[in-house]
Amino acid sequence: MINTYHTSHAPPPVPPRLNRSQPVLIPAPLPSQGHSKPVIRFLVGAMFVNLLLSVGGFIYLYYYGNMTQHSSTEGQVAHRLSEKQETFYNTLAHMVVEKSTQKSTSGYLQWDIKHSVLKNINYYKNSWLTIEQPGDYYIYSTVTFSKGDPKLPLASRVKLRKNEAGAEKVVMPAYCNLDGSSGSPQMCTATQGKVITLDRGNQLSVWVQDLSLVDYEEGATAFGMYKL
Repeated sequence: MINTYHTSHAPPPVPPRLNRSQPVLIPAPLPSQGHSKPVIRFLVGAMFVNLLLSVGGFIYLYYYGNMTQHSSTEGQVAHRLSEKQETFYNTLAHMVVEKSTQKSTSGYLQWDIKHSVLKNINYYKNSWLTIEQPGDYYIYSTVTFSKGDPKLPLASRVKLRKNEAGAEKVVMPAYCNLDGSSGSPQMCTATQGKVITLDRGNQLSVWVQDLSLVDYEEGATAFGMYKL
């Protein structure tokens, strides 16, 4: 009897022949972990050092630039102030009174040239200051009296003349008063200041009626000027 039954299953595979060679797959060896760790550490370290250098360089350039700009600004300001001061104090005089003046009878205060300050201003016979540069000057005078006069007021007068042979005129008078009723030693100071326009060769001096009444203590009596 013939079997006519059909199945949908595929027939079993044909077994390989014995005389054909089969390819053998050999797995590739895995990389050694012992050699890769130092390489990774080196790369990480190099990246970290590079990062530090970059950050450090940026900080250095930032602060160095600011410091340079700040120093440059300070230098410019200091230079400008120095120029202004040099211009402002280019011509000046500050005279300290000579203690031996009290022996004189001329009435003009004499100045201690060694301890006085003179810049672009000359002096004449230790009593007169001679103008070398024309312009506007601020003149100041401080005369302290330690004794009074029963008949004459205590006065100091700044005198001006055009030159050595010129006529003198009072341009700055000042007065002070001592009250002798208390009987105790007293002092008073005649202070004055004024702006005067002066020409080259003009001379100024300080005159009092009695030099023996003046206090010659350091800083008590002085005379000076500076060009505006």
